[in-house]
Amino acid sequence: MNPALHPPATETAQSPSRSGKNRRLVLILLAIVVGSLLFVSVQPGLYRAFCEWTGLYDIDRAQEISASAIPGRPVTLQFDANSHDGALLFRPQTPILPAKTGDIVHVVYRVENTRDHTVIGQAVPSYGPQYAGNYVKKLDCFCFKQQTFAPREVREMPVVFFLDTRLPEEVNTVTLSYTFFEVPVESRK
Repeated sequence: MNPALHPPATETAQSPSRSGKNRRLVLILLAIVVGSLLFVSVQPGLYRAFCEWTGLYDIDRAQEISASAIPGRPVTLQFDANSHDGALLFRPQTPILPAKTGDIVHVVYRVENTRDHTVIGQAVPSYGPQYAGNYVKKLDCFCFKQQTFAPREVREMPVVFFLDTRLPEEVNTVTLSYTFFEVPVESRK
């Protein structure tokens, strides 16, 4: 018997095993593709649920709350801006603004990088009185993420929010203050 004409029995036995491994690999890859497609299809719903839960980007509720049965009342809004290390000149374009609870407010802050190199910063809000922050519902804000400023760049950045109509009656003035902190190089993402 010539061995070249008849392959050893072990090679033919491996062939079905290799075919089974290939099928298993194809099934695993197919499951990954189907799982990825399912994840992508449910992701907008998960994102919306997360935003509703946290109150971020709550634009739909803004209209609902501003049209609530509680009438709006006049409130004075004060805006303040600070830079922790002086790299950024930072100020509100409108320091005081009369408004009503329930009304959507648009305010612009001006930021200038005073340095000859790029600065990355993060704005941190604070409120006066402090508990008034529970009634400030931000729809858009530069404070949601880190900001990168080119050397000597000047930028205008909006804040869009409303004051919940359930703001306690004793609060007639709300101060919204931001402090920009430069992000250390080692923590930049």
